[in-house]
Amino acid sequence: MSTVTRRVSVALFGGGRGGAGIARALLRTPGTSLSLLVNGYDNGLSTGALRRWLPGMLGPSDFRKNLLLHLDPGDPRHTLLERRLPPGATPADLDALIGDVAAAGPAEAARELRVVAGRLAARPGGLDLADCALGNLVFAGAYLRLGEDFNATVRACARTFGSPVRLLNVTGGENAFLVALKQDGRVLADEADIVAPQDGVPITGLFLLREPLSAADRAALAGRPAERVRELLARRSAVVTPNPEALRALAGADLIVYGPGTPHSSLLPSYLTPGLAEALSGSGAAARVFVVNVGGDHDVQGLTATDLVDRTLAYLGDPGNERATITHVLSGRGAGAPAVPARVLERGSWAGARWISADLEDPARPGAHCGPRTAEALLAVLGEASLARAG
Repeated sequence: MSTVTRRVSVALFGGGRGGAGIARALLRTPGTSLSLLVNGYDNGLSTGALRRWLPGMLGPSDFRKNLLLHLDPGDPRHTLLERRLPPGATPADLDALIGDVAAAGPAEAARELRVVAGRLAARPGGLDLADCALGNLVFAGAYLRLGEDFNATVRACARTFGSPVRLLNVTGGENAFLVALKQDGRVLADEADIVAPQDGVPITGLFLLREPLSAADRAALAGRPAERVRELLARRSAVVTPNPEALRALAGADLIVYGPGTPHSSLLPSYLTPGLAEALSGSGAAARVFVVNVGGDHDVQGLTATDLVDRTLAYLGDPGNERATITHVLSGRGAGAPAVPARVLERGSWAGARWISADLEDPARPGAHCGPRTAEALLAVLGEASLARAG
């Protein structure tokens, strides 16, 4: 692993686990500080149940996962965040666990769980605890205690678990529900549908809605032409604002990384945030690197690596890359990775960005990036870009 001789600030757009190895390696690189920009649109399974129980709250799952980056699997805090309640779990089972959490620490986690237990006691029957991650319930308790301020909740939980990452929600914390539109007009009605197995008809639009689509809404949209569905969904758009801390992280970054992950749930929705395009344009970052997945996802069937670069540029309001929103593309050679057109590899560029191909896959985890190797490649790109700028 290369080391850096000066303090380097990295801003990484990520999701739950796709960029975790890279983030962990950057954290372990001397002289590197990391801001991680994440969205809260997850609503699958127990996370969806939690969001329905607390209307107005974004999904905490990807934030919880990123609190694990500095923790070894044997660390009690790691166990606490990932422990899940069993099928048939009751509030009494949660009460019993709170005692264990209080004994093992951190004390703040037990405090947040008591807030959840109090709400459940006051309003019984509102939440099915089966398969709920204790870490998500810690977030829920902090959210209630802090006046339902999601971004304050993220900050508080990061302190509770001693995270060295500047973990940031990309938005101001407004609640919104992610919906996707396929090319043939079919709707993927929530984030859980977007990441689930599906056919090869491509996703052509993403929307952040004020309210989740009901069964009646879905029925009313079914069978309509794609453009008409697009118009109807756009009318239901939520109003979201950028998180000022996220904008400052981008403005002050030396290196901006559009990390790997599930594109249509973890990454592209973040780029819908107003103000991000302007912050990227005004950033002094020497390099802005798009990292191509080394494995496949259900939501990108039929899309090439260059398609994903183009979509990122389009969602960030710079379809021609005229503002150098992306300066470099770093792609691996994994068997399941999105295909890279031969002409791009031969030319070594796409949309004005330099294209770098390297062996980045973790041999022990096919489909995942080798964190140290990818972090080293990213910092090498930054070093070269900084020298070119200075020269």
